[in-house]
Amino acid sequence: MTQTGTRTATRIIGIDPGSQKTGFGIIDVEGSRCRYVTSGVIRLPATALPTRLEMIFRNLQTVIREYSPAEAVVEEVFMAKSAGSALKLGQARGAVVVACVSEGVAVSEYSARQIKKAVVGTGAADKHQIQHMIRVLLNLPAAPQEDAADALAAAVCHAHARLRPVVAQL
Repeated sequence: MTQTGTRTATRIIGIDPGSQKTGFGIIDVEGSRCRYVTSGVIRLPATALPTRLEMIFRNLQTVIREYSPAEAVVEEVFMAKSAGSALKLGQARGAVVVACVSEGVAVSEYSARQIKKAVVGTGAADKHQIQHMIRVLLNLPAAPQEDAADALAAAVCHAHARLRPVVAQL
């Protein structure tokens, strides 16, 4: 929880895990209002997967320690194009979840369809639609990078679900 004015806001970190790039986005939520805090992309070098997983874990720990989110949101695993891709994504997602839990941050999950529907209005939205709506919803001067926009979208979805639990069922 963070103090904004006379009210207390809940800080949420959304995370878009990947074995090559992991996006993160942090918002403060006060009632129905979402305010942008920061976002970014952890770019991972072409090294062995265990090394990249450690980098995801450590970089997210640093972000969590710096910004102190109360809650975290991670997209549920979807069926990837290949079994190898799905396994790598699952491992990256595991590093993300462990980084959050090790810092005492509760983790929620939503499907990609739920996140897209909550932010854009359709579960079939593309990356550009998500970037555009995140820019509009968070009043940003420019659209964030794709992975950061996806992470911010997850955080916004969770903020909406906290207010209206039916969003979690979309």
